[in-house]
Amino acid sequence: MTSETILNAVADPLILYGHTFSSRLLLGTSRYPSPSVLEAAVRKATPAMLTASLRRQNVSSPDTGNRFWEMLHALGVPVLPNTAGCHSVQEVITTAQMAREVFNTPWIKLELIGDDYTLQPDTLNLVDAASRLIKDGFQVLPYCTEDLVLCQRLVDVGCQAIMPWAAPIGTGKGPINAYALRTLRERLPLVPMLVDAGLGLPSHACQVMEWGFDGVLLNTAVALAQDPVRMAGAFASATQAGRDAYLAGTMTEQHAAQPSTPVLGTPFWHQP
Repeated sequence: MTSETILNAVADPLILYGHTFSSRLLLGTSRYPSPSVLEAAVRKATPAMLTASLRRQNVSSPDTGNRFWEMLHALGVPVLPNTAGCHSVQEVITTAQMAREVFNTPWIKLELIGDDYTLQPDTLNLVDAASRLIKDGFQVLPYCTEDLVLCQRLVDVGCQAIMPWAAPIGTGKGPINAYALRTLRERLPLVPMLVDAGLGLPSHACQVMEWGFDGVLLNTAVALAQDPVRMAGAFASATQAGRDAYLAGTMTEQHAAQPSTPVLGTPFWHQP
């Protein structure tokens, strides 16, 4: 990060559940070519949090798990455990409780999958899972669709932030339902929202940040890039650029060309 970026982040922090973060980018920790590449990407992007899954990364195993946790701990970035791979509310609860013990944190990214092909969240049971986790003392960041009613229900049961997808996990398609995402942002203006899943390009991250979203979470777009470290830096810069553009206030779109330089008062202006 440049010194200007750091100053901007300090003056305009991301606040989730009363906690302040200097970055608005969250990174996943799977599918990187090697642990060293992951480490370099994290140091390049300086994300607010790192997501990790007990079920898919086996961080609780005595061998690989301990080494993985030691590396994350050494990076000094807060860990956001997730419940990836869970297909029932009880699986979510059990996995979240295990994650709290392993990572010693009340934070949890709630993933409850309803369809294995699209990895779409189980919207019928997501609210119940979120409610039970919150009552158990978790600070829940639910992975959800852009459905306005679903997101409102999640807020109603106590979620202080939500994480709507841009597109199915790992597709890199970017925001495929811009209207719904922008409507969601407009209708729940005070709720922190981080766009999670489906972002493939730094320009995708910049775009949703320009719409007023509070942050982005991504994994595959960085981990599977030809140069993950450089791509991590690109996403960090794009996320901040989008935030700056949103705060600056974009011009109103015009339907016809408008001269950028007025002619009134211009010396030597030729009049036909």
